[in-house]
Amino acid sequence: MINKFNSILFVCGLNGLRSPMAEGLVKSNFKKKVYVDSVGAEVGILDPMAVEVMAEINIDISEHRPKSLSGLLDTSFDIIVILSDRAENLVYEMMKLESIEILNWPVGDPSDVEGNREQRLNAYREVRDCLRNKIEELFSTNSV
Repeated sequence: MINKFNSILFVCGLNGLRSPMAEGLVKSNFKKKVYVDSVGAEVGILDPMAVEVMAEINIDISEHRPKSLSGLLDTSFDIIVILSDRAENLVYEMMKLESIEILNWPVGDPSDVEGNREQRLNAYREVRDCLRNKIEELFSTNSV
């Protein structure tokens, strides 16, 4: 199977939760097929619960260092996936002159969920699994 794209960028609000999870999922499953990176609308901190739920499926994102879209030196990606409303306007503004496919996957922010530790972890797991399903679908529909 050959991908119709060679590079993908995931963008969320702070590059500390959703986009690093998505980057980790792609690197774990498709590393040899596509270049992947992730950024935020702003620079945040890596969320420990995101690290924990990714470790549950044997993906280590603990070394991820959050970075911002404005700090990207190279914007020549084939696909940009927007994961939060916070990043949407910024991505469209920065990429308006680029010939890049932009996908909008509005994924909830599990850090907004209240409750005990297990309830909060379940919210992170739901986001992880949602991202995994969307990524698998993206790769299955963009392969020849």
